Amino acid sequence: MPLDRPILIIIFGLPGTGKTTFATLLSKQLGIKHYNTDIIRSLSGKSKQYDEENKTLIYDEMLSLTSLEFEKGKSVIIDATFYKKKLRKKFQVLAQEYDVIVKWIEICADEEIVKKRVSKKRRYSEADYTVYQKIKSQFEPMQEKYIQLFSGQEEMPDLIEKAIKFIIK
Repeated sequence: MPLDRPILIIIFGLPGTGKTTFATLLSKQLGIKHYNTDIIRSLSGKSKQYDEENKTLIYDEMLSLTSLEFEKGKSVIIDATFYKKKLRKKFQVLAQEYDVIVKWIEICADEEIVKKRVSKKRRYSEADYTVYQKIKSQFEPMQEKYIQLFSGQEEMPDLIEKAIKFIIK
């Protein structure tokens, strides 16, 4: 499904909620690039490095990759927790610089589902339940307009359909 103009779709939420699964499927459905902090961290050799400096480096790398796509007139999906306002702000500013609309989509899940998900080894994510709780306690309220989707309560195709309706309106 081609979009009329470039758009920045940001998939955010707590660890273990299904952000990456959702973002991967949405990316395939829309035919646009998808960047994820866990994958970039792994490819950058920064696994297990979550101090503020390294977090900033990873988000800045995503900003650079996003900028390159905008230069080509392309849309982008970003997948990260975005639990801090300062991290969100950088992407808002970049989108404004390129006159690109930003659509924020929060992926949520019941805590019991999250516990099960984060207890299993995942390919890129290193977050366990303790990390989930820490980020949940530090999550700064969203100021931007967004939609909440609940993985585990609805099937992924239904969530993708809701997201696309939100994106194109």
